[in-house]
Amino acid sequence: MNPSTAFGAVFSDELIRCGMRDVVVAPGSRSTPLAMAFFEQDRRGRLRLHMRIDERSASFTALGLAKAARRPVAVLCTSGTAAANFHPAVIEADESGVPLLVLTADRPPELRGTGANQTIDQIKLYGSAVRWFSDAGLPEKRPQSAAYWRSLACQAWAYGAGAAGGQPGPVHLNLPFREPLVPDTGDPAPGGLAPDGSTAGDSWPGTLDGRPDGAPWTRFAGFAAPPDPGRTLRLPWTERGVVVCGDGDYDAGPLLELADRAGWPVLAEPSSNARRGPNALSAYQYLLATPGFMAGHRPDVIVSAGRPGLSRPQSALLAAGAAAVAGTAGAAKRHVAVAQGPGRWTDPQRGATDVAGSVRLTGKPDGRGAWLGEWRAADAAARRAADAVLDGEETLSEARLARDLVRALPEGALLWTGSSMPVRDVDSHMPPRADIRILASRGASGIDGTVSAAAGAALAHGGPAFALVGDLALLHDAPGLAIGPGEPRPDLCVIVVNNDGGGIFSALEQAAFGGPDGPFERVFGTPHGADLAHLTAAFGVPYQLLDRPEDLVKALQGGGLRVIEVRTDRAAGTALRASVLAAARAAIS
Repeated sequence: MNPSTAFGAVFSDELIRCGMRDVVVAPGSRSTPLAMAFFEQDRRGRLRLHMRIDERSASFTALGLAKAARRPVAVLCTSGTAAANFHPAVIEADESGVPLLVLTADRPPELRGTGANQTIDQIKLYGSAVRWFSDAGLPEKRPQSAAYWRSLACQAWAYGAGAAGGQPGPVHLNLPFREPLVPDTGDPAPGGLAPDGSTAGDSWPGTLDGRPDGAPWTRFAGFAAPPDPGRTLRLPWTERGVVVCGDGDYDAGPLLELADRAGWPVLAEPSSNARRGPNALSAYQYLLATPGFMAGHRPDVIVSAGRPGLSRPQSALLAAGAAAVAGTAGAAKRHVAVAQGPGRWTDPQRGATDVAGSVRLTGKPDGRGAWLGEWRAADAAARRAADAVLDGEETLSEARLARDLVRALPEGALLWTGSSMPVRDVDSHMPPRADIRILASRGASGIDGTVSAAAGAALAHGGPAFALVGDLALLHDAPGLAIGPGEPRPDLCVIVVNNDGGGIFSALEQAAFGGPDGPFERVFGTPHGADLAHLTAAFGVPYQLLDRPEDLVKALQGGGLRVIEVRTDRAAGTALRASVLAAARAAIS
């Protein structure tokens, strides 16, 4: 067995022993030793192999798989610019704390810097965006090689999973291979090892075997971050407090218990999965955007967790700690940012007065006042007013689609939301639900890989999954629909809001530069005129056009990968959102 084939067999076996169940591979030549080993492991039923023709799609598919499964997933590519196409997913995995094992094949050292074909500098290609990097060195036929390869796999797994003392996230292994890249004549199957990891009869100088009974080469225990990294803050009770839950994969239970005990409202973004329980508000964004209400309801204490940031009024609320120092009347006296791990907390407004691993309330509420009741009453009034406006529309607007979709999702469903207007519409209109899971790429909030990530999450979820995305997100990641025959296929319904461009810019200052001679429509609106029916047909994906609200529930039925298009108008959507806000403000007042 040649060294490259032996490495592929041993390394893939050890990752499986660590717990890997999924690997995503983009085709290429230099990555052959590992690609063939993963194929053999898939054939034996030890893991699931997912092939994607586009490296960016492959990396985001892996990210979605890892995010939904909360377990490291490997993604493999050949050398050269293929590795560069992983970078956006690596950044998102870093910002979101998603365990991703990034495996980039490389040319041997003697070909680097020579102008050799498909050779670039891949050393620390992703900079500080990875938890750990290793340039593994060329596989060699030596007695102790297997121990190094197995230890390397375990080390990468531990850093990725957060089992080595840090937070979960991406790791990068750069893997140079020298030819031959394919098994020698007479070698065993490309996997190279028997199902138990034994050598399967080879003349290797020493053993390639792993630990007995399928155990990993190296176990990691006692290094994982505790549930409450950092100190626990003892917070004196005050009536006027709020809990803000932003995006992130953290346990919101203690925060909801804190809010319940204190009598505080919970302002929870959809992908926090904390919009549940009696204190969670559905229309809180309208309350924050109503100056009259907020003038009388400035909190004294804010406890925030995750990565909040879906609106400017929300950002203004979180900036209250800094405003208090500046002497702003009515500003919060204390803002506690709950850290998700060592060095990991969110405070872009620089308003946090405290950072803590967890918060414990001291003192008992002495006869709760009207604070929580006033927030609930205003929330209910805003919700009724907003719903009345949406229900008065004859066509299926973007805001109503978001509301009705979340209402119609079956129990146990997964919803992946796009990072632009879809997640904001869901945030503004989603009722509290504890029986569904909502995910989004809110780490860097990019448009990259939306469809691929949703497909990966659906594959890990194992039940009905849905994605609400914009037309630009679909076009940006059209390869996410390119899943070849014989590949594992997700049960994913992709609902696409097609307003022929970038709808979020219509709500920003750039919209003022419109008109026939202005830059807005061409530079920001970016109309594309694409026919989504033709696009989906090219990939053989079932397609349906939906235009009536009453047909949504029926359209969501079915299975497999499929696309539903809802055509809307950007200007009309902006006007409708303004009408909803005006109605909600009036009802709150």
